[in-house]
Amino acid sequence: MAKHEEASHSKEYRETLTRLPQLANAVIQANIHQEIEKLKSASALQQDTGRSSETLVKYEDFRIVLVVMKAESRMSHHHADGPISVQGIQGRIRLRLPEDQAVELGPGDILALEPGLKHDVEALEDSAFLLTISWSDRESEEDR
Repeated sequence: MAKHEEASHSKEYRETLTRLPQLANAVIQANIHQEIEKLKSASALQQDTGRSSETLVKYEDFRIVLVVMKAESRMSHHHADGPISVQGIQGRIRLRLPEDQAVELGPGDILALEPGLKHDVEALEDSAFLLTISWSDRESEEDR
């Protein structure tokens, strides 16, 4: 992660984080390509799952997660309680949605899904994408 600065508005939440409280700083800057290279060398990517991820931002009601997947690896039966976006960075992925709908994403493509929509992700080739998740103020911490 490149730059992190503190602000008082997120201080209480940041103090609840036992690991990596800097992920809730007021300003967070990262270089996606450098983070991808780190994840490509992570041991998790070499294991059976064929994927590795890193949370880049962890605010109380908002997350940005970088995911790297090896070709032919899968993440099955996923959903989020808030709306999500998936933005292709490298390679190609396929999201399988309800009613046998499938969407392919490549670099520069973005897809938004409503809260609770079940989906699977399949890497058609070595791939990287950003997953952004948001929650409304009405949802409790238990729902996340």
